[in-house]
Amino acid sequence: MARKRRTVEAVAPAVGEKKETPRYEDRFQRNVGRTIEGAGKRFEGHGRNVLYGLAALAVLGVILWIFYAWNGRSNAAAQAELGKAITMSQAQITDTPPAGSTQKTFKTEKERAEAAIAEFQRVAEKHGGSVGEKAKYFVAVNKLSIDRPAAVAELETLSKTSGEVGTLSKFALANAKSGDGQTDEALAIYQELAAMTDPIIAKDTINFEIARIFEKQGKKQEAADILFEMVKEASEAKDLEGKPVVLSPTAQSAKEKLQELDPERAKQIPEPAVDSPVSGMPFGN
Repeated sequence: MARKRRTVEAVAPAVGEKKETPRYEDRFQRNVGRTIEGAGKRFEGHGRNVLYGLAALAVLGVILWIFYAWNGRSNAAAQAELGKAITMSQAQITDTPPAGSTQKTFKTEKERAEAAIAEFQRVAEKHGGSVGEKAKYFVAVNKLSIDRPAAVAELETLSKTSGEVGTLSKFALANAKSGDGQTDEALAIYQELAAMTDPIIAKDTINFEIARIFEKQGKKQEAADILFEMVKEASEAKDLEGKPVVLSPTAQSAKEKLQELDPERAKQIPEPAVDSPVSGMPFGN
């Protein structure tokens, strides 16, 4: 697990490597992309724009990402128990478990969330301290789908704490308020996160959500301004050898949304001179 922790610390501004922020953001987006794509299916029929909601769904991907970021900072027993609960929260939902599989499955999302919540609560009560705070965060996030008012109240409390738990709780809270139509409150939280020097959450993810809020409020020009700056910066980015880099999933989604909101302005951004896919690393590498 030490290797995983070093990877996050080497690129995340939260641990002092501020110069590495752009690399951190791209890696964050690549790492959570696979989880977000699968999670998007849960929101079908609920009015979600999967493309433009990529950043909103990032909170689900954070469940796995943040475990690896935190994994090396707790004792082995707490790590194992927290990992077990996280694994449960990501278990497959199916009426017919795969033949020969020993993996835990659930028939409904509600059943899975309830089981995961019970595990996280047990971890919180047993270990307390920083591990307990992390477990409480996961309780609130999993509770969003089955008891939204209670989950929001818990996120409100956790968002007032310091450190990673407080920051991630703010982000989850803003997502919840945005989904509930409380755009002014959500925008205020996103802007607070965007102003932080060590936001934990990728800056592009936060800015993408701000643009999404502006569009909801009918402020398409403000949304286009943010998207333009995001895509322009991403299109001009270079790797260590000075070569153009492939757009991250968030930057690509921002580009497509900009083309929808302001086609003429989108034409001002040149196409990157690369066409090979990003070789993103799977979770845990």
